Amino acid sequence: MSSNERYAFGLRAIHWAVVGLVAAAYALAEFRGWFPRGTPIRSAMMPLHFWAGIGVLLLLLPRVGLRLKHGVPAIVPPLATWERALSMLTHVALYTFLLVQPVLGVMILWSEGRGIPVPFTDIVLAPWFAPGAAIEDVAEDLHKLLATIFYWVIGLHIAAAVYHRFVRKDNVLQRML
Repeated sequence: MSSNERYAFGLRAIHWAVVGLVAAAYALAEFRGWFPRGTPIRSAMMPLHFWAGIGVLLLLLPRVGLRLKHGVPAIVPPLATWERALSMLTHVALYTFLLVQPVLGVMILWSEGRGIPVPFTDIVLAPWFAPGAAIEDVAEDLHKLLATIFYWVIGLHIAAAVYHRFVRKDNVLQRML
């Protein structure tokens, strides 16, 4: 497959890095309860969860920039109108989640009056605004709700890749490999 039939290398690298960071963020949050309170591994899991989210946030701007600069390789054979619309909607949802979830995570910490802990150190990056229980409750509830919805959007994205590879037999998946 030629380079103009695939996403730019930087976009592919960022895509797969974000996949890893999102998977890590989910795993760290979901499996934290497997470890006893007060153990070093459990204590490290939430700071690592926060930093995985911040990593996603930090990669979002270069990702959007590279996508604008290099464009999107053509899908061969072309998509039907309904497939293009669903693809656009899913990608808007994915990018929205990649922005909103980390921002909500930071808001939760700051609204509790906590800074962002640097994993495996005693360093904490100070909050940028004063604590507020109302903000914390709303941000935390929304963060958890969106995390659940994001599972489904990610599942839809993966199902679409499988559909394109094995049903449509087009080049959608190969463009990101």
